Amino acid sequence: MTLAPSYDARGRAGGPELSTRRRWAGLAVLSASLLVVVMDMTILNVALPDLVADLRPGAVAQLWIVDVYPLVLAGLLVPVAAVADRVGRRRVLLLGFAVFGGGSLLVLLADSAGAVIGLRALLGVGGAMIMPATLSLIRALFPDGRERALALSVWAATAAAGGAVGPVIGGALMELAGWHAAFLVNVPLMVVAVVAGALLLPESRSAHPGRLDAIGVLTSVVGAVALVHAVKHGARHGVDLETLVAVVVGVVLLRWFVRRCLRQDDPMLAVRLFADPVFRAGVVAALASSTVMVALLLVGSQWLQLVEGFSPLQAGAALVPLAISSVVAAPLAPGLAARHGVRTVLVGGLLTASSGLLLLGLLPRPLDYPAVAVALGVVGLGTSALGLGSALIMGRAPEHQAGSAAATEEMSYEIGAVLGVSLLGGLAGVVYRGGLPADAPEAVRESVAGALGTSLADTAGAAWTTAFGVIGLVGCAAVALAAAVVWRWIPRDLDLGALEH
Repeated sequence: MTLAPSYDARGRAGGPELSTRRRWAGLAVLSASLLVVVMDMTILNVALPDLVADLRPGAVAQLWIVDVYPLVLAGLLVPVAAVADRVGRRRVLLLGFAVFGGGSLLVLLADSAGAVIGLRALLGVGGAMIMPATLSLIRALFPDGRERALALSVWAATAAAGGAVGPVIGGALMELAGWHAAFLVNVPLMVVAVVAGALLLPESRSAHPGRLDAIGVLTSVVGAVALVHAVKHGARHGVDLETLVAVVVGVVLLRWFVRRCLRQDDPMLAVRLFADPVFRAGVVAALASSTVMVALLLVGSQWLQLVEGFSPLQAGAALVPLAISSVVAAPLAPGLAARHGVRTVLVGGLLTASSGLLLLGLLPRPLDYPAVAVALGVVGLGTSALGLGSALIMGRAPEHQAGSAAATEEMSYEIGAVLGVSLLGGLAGVVYRGGLPADAPEAVRESVAGALGTSLADTAGAAWTTAFGVIGLVGCAAVALAAAVVWRWIPRDLDLGALEH
């Protein structure tokens, strides 16, 4: 097998520029690999009940099975992106494919909760190699700002599709082959990704890579993991001593890491990018959309299964309108931005998503699924413009800082996912418990599932429906606030073809 030659940021290696077909084929590989990683995150939500019934992990082990992946992924994004800038982004991406596929194959040996936790941690390592590398390579493959915006819109639509399609595929796999299939499906896909990536993707390195600072790596990893753990633990158990200690450790270490980067000429993370309001606007759009989308999928899937009685496969299919509208409309966003301006289209997308969330919150009770599907479709239509947010983040960073920009964007999505599950998911739990009788059994207060088959089933279902609507209203306010911030930070005349400084 002949490997693709090494190219610079503009696709040259002492020879002809990469052809259009080659660049878009490379994008297909990058988008497909992202689809698998994102899909894997949501498949676990469907596979978890079957896994718990088989392995019978304790409550703490169940939490770690869910949490270890985002903790490892969030902690490694910055140092892995710095390594990729130095040794080659394609090289790290292909290694990430191998780690992700090999880790998924190890599920055949997983016969305990501890083994699954270790397996999920290994997948987190692979995910940290894959996700920022896809963005960095898109930055290298598409030097033209307008063409890159279209490529990133396809990338963003693929991520949205993965989040929505994951439960559908997961539900089908559970019915056919049990929870192991949720991991094994990654293996052949990653084999194909390794071969296709080696043939189609050019190598890309930073001309001025950041230093690999051992102290910086330690502080960034521990700080990020501590802060993510604080949010997750606090949402479940309240503000106790463990939460406070984790917050203090995370804030102190990350603040020290940022100050260390600011003192260096070639930092591991280019934190000075945040001085640019356009870059910050892209980060805010990514953070807000990720927070709300994850909460919507989490609370909505439980409403469909536990209140409406949908099977896991049916619930996954019921969430597909969210992805369909985003996938169909995403390629149109760059063209609209060229005519009407980046700010108008991105803010318009955020406000459209906000209106869909508002519709969800204002629908009459009891909720009717067709009306919910319309609201989900409107939200998906709004998120179709978020590829422009990625274009802002990646386009405002110089090519040699593409790794830092990619790590920042992926960190925004990961933090958003944590906030969506922990804060908005926690809020849904508070609203749900507030709708129950004061003397409701602990099992019923813990979740709607505990009320199934009891005299409180209807009351619990109505309480969770109310919680679903509240998430819509809160999400509406959050996304509208993000739209106002983005409007203020993006210049009115910003052009996609001139994003770079």
